[in-house]
Amino acid sequence: MTYTADEATKPALESFKQFDVDTQLALLWFGYLDLKEQLQPAPPERIEVPAKAVFDKFLNLSKEEQLQGQRDIINGAANEISQAYNALSTNSRLDVWLMLAQGMENGTIIQVPSDYQLPGETDEFVASIKKLEFEQRINFMLTVVQEMG
Repeated sequence: MTYTADEATKPALESFKQFDVDTQLALLWFGYLDLKEQLQPAPPERIEVPAKAVFDKFLNLSKEEQLQGQRDIINGAANEISQAYNALSTNSRLDVWLMLAQGMENGTIIQVPSDYQLPGETDEFVASIKKLEFEQRINFMLTVVQEMG
């Protein structure tokens, strides 16, 4: 299924694409923190199983390689993790990022440094996302993860 940004999310999507890869990763992390309480506990098996297969590839990497793997997905690098990610449905791609965020919470995936602050140029973007309804935020996230890779 192809997701497209609605009129409310298109400006946010364009802004997101302008940020460097590490800022995009941080925004995904903070977006997860913002939405995690509202997310359903577990996706259907058809979404979770392939996503877990990609996530498990990260678990076998060093912390530095985990970070590079995430960067590679965003940058569309031609490697094993990116290719596995690209083969996923949009919902499974989102599930990979949710699993990565959960892994960051439990320490199995490299974490955002505790003293990290988003760059000032993200303020307007964050404010625009916070104005969106939950469904629009999910639509935004689905659009972002679909376009990565």
